[in-house]
Amino acid sequence: MKAIIFGVTGQDGSYLAELLLEKDYQVVGVARRSSVNNTERIKHLLDIEGFNLVTGDVTDVSSITSILQAHPDVNEIYNLAAQSHVGISFTQPGTTWDITGKGCLNILQSIVDVGLDARFYQASSSEMFGDSYDIRLPKDMNGEVYGDKYQDEMTRFTPQSPYAIAKVAAHQSVRLYREAYGLHGSCGILFNHESPRRGENFVTRKITKWIGEFLEWLSHNDIPAGRLSKECWSDDVELLYCSGEQNSFPKLRLGNLDSFRDWGFAGDYVEAMWMMLQQDEPDDFVICTGETHSIREFLNIAFDHAGLDDWSPYVFIDPEFYRPAEVDYLKGDSFKARNLLNWKPTRSFEDLVGMMVDSDIDDSYTKVPSYVQ
Repeated sequence: MKAIIFGVTGQDGSYLAELLLEKDYQVVGVARRSSVNNTERIKHLLDIEGFNLVTGDVTDVSSITSILQAHPDVNEIYNLAAQSHVGISFTQPGTTWDITGKGCLNILQSIVDVGLDARFYQASSSEMFGDSYDIRLPKDMNGEVYGDKYQDEMTRFTPQSPYAIAKVAAHQSVRLYREAYGLHGSCGILFNHESPRRGENFVTRKITKWIGEFLEWLSHNDIPAGRLSKECWSDDVELLYCSGEQNSFPKLRLGNLDSFRDWGFAGDYVEAMWMMLQQDEPDDFVICTGETHSIREFLNIAFDHAGLDDWSPYVFIDPEFYRPAEVDYLKGDSFKARNLLNWKPTRSFEDLVGMMVDSDIDDSYTKVPSYVQ
């Protein structure tokens, strides 16, 4: 079996490449040419037999076509390439559209033009739902009806960002090519999925990386947390100062803490991607944990895991990080995937947060901290 992964250098691409190699696939990973090293997440795969890294760009049709023509025996094609940061999409909507929306269309048309008989996976996103959700009305133990908000494959898309709009366009493009050309194309509507390989500009990794570097700073300066100047505790102060010392550490700058997300482990979610392409018929599946947690909850668990009792003195709420249009609540229902794919998540929310914190603490003691670079 041979697979092509567009966007192999990202979090999901690295986990998916590992999974497919374990299943004895030949893996062709496609990455954009860059003047800086962008292979950190896959460096351990570069010398493995069966893995081939090639240069390509989903915004360039000729680039895609050349790659597909070079691998006419490919069985599965995964599109994980995207400008995937929602906040950045507001400042770079055109770039986001070209990569995240048009990029998928370019791959689909190239598959048709080259005449490949390959199965295709598109990474869709829960951000497509925006502020839309459905409500089920179960009864509690006393027979009282209560509302449970959720999103599944039938929930309406009301995208609230340029990123989400581009993802909806890509999602609908797969549907069109499935119906018009008989393409075996499936979309995974993935809710937020994290890991120690998550990009550092995403809020979860931003939190855990800050914790790791903060603890390293305390240790490097031999500072017990209790010796930090009490003036630091003001919400308006952006720096933490060591009492009696002329050095400081930036507070953790965050935006809206009241957004709720359904967070899972990326390693589990790439397995669902593979499972979709093993089905006889293509289809779209919501992949999620079925739980929702706020950023406040993430902070609570992360700081507690690191032995910091209260995160509030260390956090600076910065209006700069509020988005023009917020998505306040995401909670998926993966009934379809659990039943048709026999897929389920393996890690709890608490385990996921702890794993990320531990990884960033370990990294902070082995790398040069960003605050001294």
